[in-house]
Amino acid sequence: MASFPPRVNEKEIGKLLLNLVDHTEVVRDLTFAPDGSLILVSASRDKTLRVWDLKDDGNMMKVLRGHQNWVYSCAFSPDSSMLCSVGASKAVFLWNMDKYTMIRKLEGHHHDVVACDFSPDGALLATASYDTRVYIWDPHNGDILMEFGHLFPPPTPIFAGGANDRWVRSVSFSHDGLHVASLADDKMVRFWRIDEDYPVQVAPLSNGLCCAFSTDGSVLAAGTHDGSVYFWATPRQVPSLQHLCRMSIRRVMPTQEVQELPIPSKLLEFLSYRI
Repeated sequence: MASFPPRVNEKEIGKLLLNLVDHTEVVRDLTFAPDGSLILVSASRDKTLRVWDLKDDGNMMKVLRGHQNWVYSCAFSPDSSMLCSVGASKAVFLWNMDKYTMIRKLEGHHHDVVACDFSPDGALLATASYDTRVYIWDPHNGDILMEFGHLFPPPTPIFAGGANDRWVRSVSFSHDGLHVASLADDKMVRFWRIDEDYPVQVAPLSNGLCCAFSTDGSVLAAGTHDGSVYFWATPRQVPSLQHLCRMSIRRVMPTQEVQELPIPSKLLEFLSYRI
């Protein structure tokens, strides 16, 4: 088997390099560790996540088990130390990627959770669910910090588990750390601010399925069930110096360490994203 990454010349472009064979069901999502280590995680309907080392000819390093049903999506934290995985049966799991152990299971959604994304500083986690909600969590202690509802009034837990026209299909954090985009079955794409409980901008989009911000955050790409990709200009705002400082601190300091700082309570709340 060829080593990875290989030395590629023009004649080899398009050549199959690796074939990772071990899942027993559909593979729903893939994510690379952001630290450049060439660690790949795959999420599957076989209820597992598998960790592959592409530097070692695609050797499978670990199988992460815990989901009782299909795994829909997974995402690394920016420092690659943590992995979030979501799936059927309201499951949101956080994994320690140094020890390959489960950190905690986040409870709160009332239906399948289909997408997840970390904020650029790793201090926040966004999850999207068929229960018509996007939750913003503190992944370090499991608290829900913000709820973005796509149906008003929001359905009770009993009815949130059923079919409706507000299933949220995708969520993505902007690289400015201030905005979140979501797609729902009500034919809308919404842009939210992390400190507001209503969308700052809404645009029509039918059959939305997945979305991602461009690197500079100026464009949102949205893929649809019918095979199209649409591009949207996103809300632009110059982050305050205060927010930039918060992101710098939170990139290196988890919530528990922040709460131990000898600083005023209001500053602690700000650094903990308590709105």
